[in-house]
Amino acid sequence: MDQDKKQSHIKTLESQPARLSDLVNYQDCSVVSREIINKKTGTVTIFAFDEGQGLSEHTAPFDALVYLLEGEVEIVISGRPICLKEGEIVIMPANKPHSLKALKKFKMMLTMIRS
Repeated sequence: MDQDKKQSHIKTLESQPARLSDLVNYQDCSVVSREIINKKTGTVTIFAFDEGQGLSEHTAPFDALVYLLEGEVEIVISGRPICLKEGEIVIMPANKPHSLKALKKFKMMLTMIRS
């Protein structure tokens, strides 16, 4: 998606009510994402993971907050598994290895803080 279209997509959410879980749809055997805020200081992205899908272990240079909108996910942070269910949050600290795996299909909001 080019930058103008991306910004237009984000603008449609400004000053409008929206249900977070309606902003992305599940797709078979896939991970779907939609960035809803992108600023120098951080981003907010909504994800939908089909059951069994995940992200392999990686690190990020910034703290990130995961808010589970629906479903169930196992997040491993620095080797410690954490099971999140609907309505729960976890903070993934900067520079700590983490991975995700959908125990059931799930949707989450990821807020990345850059400063």
